[in-house]
Amino acid sequence: MNNLDLKGVLQQVSDGSLTVDDALLHLKELPFKNLKGFEDIGFAKVDLHRKVRQGAAEVIYGAGKTPEQIAAIAKVMLNNNQRNILITRLDASQAESLLKLLNFEYYAEAKVGVIGGMPEPDGIGDIVIATGGTSDIPVAEEAALTAEVLGNKVKRLYDVGVAGLHRMLAHIDDIMTARVIIAVAGMEGALASVIAGLADCPVIAVPTSIGYGASFNGIAALLAMLNSCASGVTVVNIDNGFGAGYTASMINHLAS
Repeated sequence: MNNLDLKGVLQQVSDGSLTVDDALLHLKELPFKNLKGFEDIGFAKVDLHRKVRQGAAEVIYGAGKTPEQIAAIAKVMLNNNQRNILITRLDASQAESLLKLLNFEYYAEAKVGVIGGMPEPDGIGDIVIATGGTSDIPVAEEAALTAEVLGNKVKRLYDVGVAGLHRMLAHIDDIMTARVIIAVAGMEGALASVIAGLADCPVIAVPTSIGYGASFNGIAALLAMLNSCASGVTVVNIDNGFGAGYTASMINHLAS
């Protein structure tokens, strides 16, 4: 079976061509047999089973890869029915060369490429993404685009840091009705604690490398977020917008 789409497996069960037990066993064994669990293209082993295991397909990390390598990986995924493909950490020069090999949309600010466009949102609620300042937006956009590619509705609240608290409080309805909030901030990283003190949903804090010398390229914000006195704050790595967007999507797709 080359089609790894879970819906296709369920359809075979529905029409009687595959028993429930056989389908379950088939899906579990898929990556360990010669059934397209992965495809070895020499420099990469493309994981074609990840969507079945984790609910989201493999994401291409662009940094350190040539445009030709990225294109080859993407083509394997497209040939195996992956409709929407996310490419992260893709710089402008890579994107310019890659556009000659693939049809995709490039988001320069976030250094993200998207093949196949954005799917219709199927997450339960809204993911709110807030930044302390304008300089944090590139990391926030990586998070936002990741969440959107994974089927979520995203609300962006940018430049609402604690230096002007009234700016955030003007969006209090969005904060209090969100299913997940991603707080992106550098400097002293106080934004996550303030938001978590207002919201009743999980808050994913993203420290950024923005700030003056004593911010230590994001370490100060990272430590502040890890030491937050507000409950419900989870912290990802410095500048890891992708990790925050992915985790927020997982939470937003969990049944209540």
